[in-house]
Amino acid sequence: MREGSTKTVVTIGLLVAALVFYFVLLGQRGIELIQDGGGAAVGLGIGVLILPVLGAWIVYATLRAGFQHQYLSRRIAEESLELDVTDLPRRPSGRIERDAADALFQQVKSEWEEDPDNWRHSYRLARAYDYAGDRGRARETMRRAVELERAEREGGARS
Repeated sequence: MREGSTKTVVTIGLLVAALVFYFVLLGQRGIELIQDGGGAAVGLGIGVLILPVLGAWIVYATLRAGFQHQYLSRRIAEESLELDVTDLPRRPSGRIERDAADALFQQVKSEWEEDPDNWRHSYRLARAYDYAGDRGRARETMRRAVELERAEREGGARS
């Protein structure tokens, strides 16, 4: 594991541990409110108990998506299909210039249109959306890439 990757994993681990601690405290407070017995306290306690459950689900879903995306990223790299953006012009912030990102997006989109059920094309399209600044479509397309790759790995056809 590279040094930057190790730092990222440690940071994520610490953040998740802090969230778990916070969720446990919230759960304890919710139980205390419910045990108080007053109508308002019980209602508030139930509301407070919902927060750690919702938070745990969000953490789980986020980590799961991150692991899935990293898995696809490794597969794409092994197949030498990652988008090469090293020569594209960049802004002072480091982001790719809008015109260059749009041109890259159009190229990748035409590849995807030829074979939209190939997870590799969906992955590349998601990355192109990201470079073009469309995070919502990038996430949606990456979810599709994950589903297509899973279907391919399991040997089934996507319905």
